[in-house]
Amino acid sequence: MIRLFTALEIPDDIARRLEGLQQGIEHARWIERENFHITLRFIGDIPEDVAADVDVALESVPFEPFEIELEGVGEFGGAKPHALWAGVKLTEPLKRLQARHESAMRRVGLPPETRKYTPHVTLARLRAIDAPEVYGFIAANNLFATPKFEVTRSVLFSARTSTGGGPYVPERFYPPELLPEG
Repeated sequence: MIRLFTALEIPDDIARRLEGLQQGIEHARWIERENFHITLRFIGDIPEDVAADVDVALESVPFEPFEIELEGVGEFGGAKPHALWAGVKLTEPLKRLQARHESAMRRVGLPPETRKYTPHVTLARLRAIDAPEVYGFIAANNLFATPKFEVTRSVLFSARTSTGGGPYVPERFYPPELLPEG
């Protein structure tokens, strides 16, 4: 069994900006800079032979390079926040690429993702941290934004089967495959 997900990489200059946000919440488990990413599709634990099918399916996912930008911060978990994140502006090219990854996983026979796609970069995992502290962080950093950066490939990552999953290991890179004209 191997735990997999597809994602977009974060350029180093943008990762430095994200790293600059990682302060102000005591006992937060801050994500290491090299593990920042934008998940396209969480795949989960699958047998090795299915992983090979996933790879083949992803090789045929077409997309053209596009720009993306990060803006704002937020949390998952509501009254009991468990993750802190930087937001990703949802653009049509990002929606299309994510939908194509979802479609590729369904063709492989994986069950559909049931959660609404919310593109983000996880900054920290939170455990037993009071919501007011988290909301104070969000209020102090809600104007966070980065310049646009270009997406030039997607990545198949593997993760440990532990809480938080990192470190993440890039298994395969998928460069843009231009769509046929017309």
